[in-house]
Amino acid sequence: MLLDLSEEHKEHLAFLPKVDSAVVAEFGRIAVEFLRRGSNPKIYEGAARKLSVSSDTVQHGVEGLIYLLTESSKLMISELDFQDSVFVLGFPEELNKLLLQLYLDNRKEIRTILSELAPDLPSYHSLEWRLDVQLASRSLRQQIKPSVTIKLHLNQNGDHNTHVLQTDPATLLHLVQQLEQALEEMKTNHCRRVVRNIK
Repeated sequence: MLLDLSEEHKEHLAFLPKVDSAVVAEFGRIAVEFLRRGSNPKIYEGAARKLSVSSDTVQHGVEGLIYLLTESSKLMISELDFQDSVFVLGFPEELNKLLLQLYLDNRKEIRTILSELAPDLPSYHSLEWRLDVQLASRSLRQQIKPSVTIKLHLNQNGDHNTHVLQTDPATLLHLVQQLEQALEEMKTNHCRRVVRNIK
């Protein structure tokens, strides 16, 4: 699977061939450090003074490198696919090898960092349900009033949460239809593209 880089990202990465390979390696270290601890404008300003360019140029170069490394790590693309993705940029062979080595050295750490940044949402554990039907009451001798009680067990951060929900069958049927419609929509090409970019 090849990375699909936008023109903006290509412009940001176009700065890399203009500098020495040691500087690109330092940019790679800054990119991983950025993921760990966040942005530090002083680093961009210091690098910009040394290279005699604007700090925005340095920042864009590092951000382009961050995007390249994080997207490659998210998708766990192979060495060959990474090389093909970078080859499209028209970089010299030495720079391509340096970027590949940077990716191979840091992809596990980047995946770990990205997994820590992801929100920890509740996950499904189990479900219990019961159908109750009220056939009569003191005031109404002939009445049929069904209700569905659902006990939903969720896990979040090792904690076990329970939610009790109650609804009538018509509302439950509508909910099921909406969820089925959402699942069908997830199979469309547009949704697949969006999900692939989110991961």
